[in-house]
Amino acid sequence: MMIEELIKDKATKSKEKVDIISKWIMATSLPVDELIAFAEKSKDPVKATCIEALEYATKQNPDLADETVFTFVTHTLTEKAPRIKWESAKVIGNTAHLFPKKLDQAIAHLVANTEHEGTVVRWSAAFALSEILKMKTAHNTSLLPTLESISEKEEKNSIKKIYLDAIKKTKK
Repeated sequence: MMIEELIKDKATKSKEKVDIISKWIMATSLPVDELIAFAEKSKDPVKATCIEALEYATKQNPDLADETVFTFVTHTLTEKAPRIKWESAKVIGNTAHLFPKKLDQAIAHLVANTEHEGTVVRWSAAFALSEILKMKTAHNTSLLPTLESISEKEEKNSIKKIYLDAIKKTKK
């Protein structure tokens, strides 16, 4: 079954589709560039499903992400749909350590998403930014004070805790 057929299959639930696609990615029976090409021409719910499958796969094996994947999810952080934003942020959190020289744009988009009204979007941005901070790159010079400031303004303790944990680990 190809990805288009799976997406059109009304009998398969959304979570099942994510699971199937992520398994295809991990088994390399679906090349990531093919998934991205499909996602780019799809409507938001389908695009989000594709990115969620990437998130699941890169959580298991970050090395599945190449530069094309990282560039794609960095770009999709600016999409309007909250689910696309949060799934993209989680992929970045899973894979940032593989692309230390490609983080500028991702950081800028993630910081912008810290002000989103959606809790899950802010949580995912916090996750990704904290993973980047823990890498202890040259970005930390500006990222550390930025995240300290964001954590002071964040009202949700669950999100604030993500920042504070990363800040504490960075200062050790």
